[in-house]
Amino acid sequence: MTRETTPETPLPNDHIATIRAKALWMRRRAFQMVHAAQLGHPGGDFSAIDVLSVLYFGVMQYDAARPDWADRDRFIMSKGHATGALYTALCAAGYFPEDWLTTYMQPESRLNGHPNRNYLPGVETNTGPLGHGFPVAVGIAIAGQMTDAPYRTFVLTGDGEQQEGSNWEAAMTAGHRGLNRLTLIIDRNRLQQGAGTEDTIGLDPLDAKYRAFGWEVVELDGHDLTALHAALSADPATRQKPLCIIANTVKGKGVSFMENQASWHHGVPSDAQFAQAMEELV
Repeated sequence: MTRETTPETPLPNDHIATIRAKALWMRRRAFQMVHAAQLGHPGGDFSAIDVLSVLYFGVMQYDAARPDWADRDRFIMSKGHATGALYTALCAAGYFPEDWLTTYMQPESRLNGHPNRNYLPGVETNTGPLGHGFPVAVGIAIAGQMTDAPYRTFVLTGDGEQQEGSNWEAAMTAGHRGLNRLTLIIDRNRLQQGAGTEDTIGLDPLDAKYRAFGWEVVELDGHDLTALHAALSADPATRQKPLCIIANTVKGKGVSFMENQASWHHGVPSDAQFAQAMEELV
């Protein structure tokens, strides 16, 4: 995909409407996948989908017909359990046909519970173990810096994932090297498996911690498509540091009985809940 605007130019309203429509389709399709498989992590899918819709349909440069194009922007889904969000984004971006989604988590499916680059085009690296994807993204960004490559590297982590020590080694390395073409997005829904993040291992103040590690930090509403686009598309040449976007989100965003409920970290819907969600996701 080639950007229709320069990084300094706001997206027109019709493009924002297109991104919003993509996000709605992704939510509906991801919930259908989880319902059919009776497996998945829909709460975290739904908190992250708006971020992915802006990245894939408003910011990143890629060519789905050439998934290994050398100059493509890289996206790493470090919270690798959120495959409903990732797979629907890749499908909508044209990496594979929609009928593949019906095989989600089935035996011998390309669409595993965690993404596998050996099976699915558009997946940059295998993720799932928390604290894994962010360090890989730092390595990719270092390679780009060393070769003066034009691509940008984006990585999305969960906020509970920030409790993993490997993330802080990655953050320290990225800040030290001034990886200005690296963008970390933290899905800050404040819930992890079974409890709130601050009740498990407190993370705040996340913004001050990343600044102390040498990052530029932007905090915003992770469901505001215009704000997301402005932050994610900002020209990296204007800064000397990596960028951390703390996206304040709602777990289960868009479905009333899922929103802000830790049980929907890996909950699966009954038939009645599925029907209700489809009525609400319009």
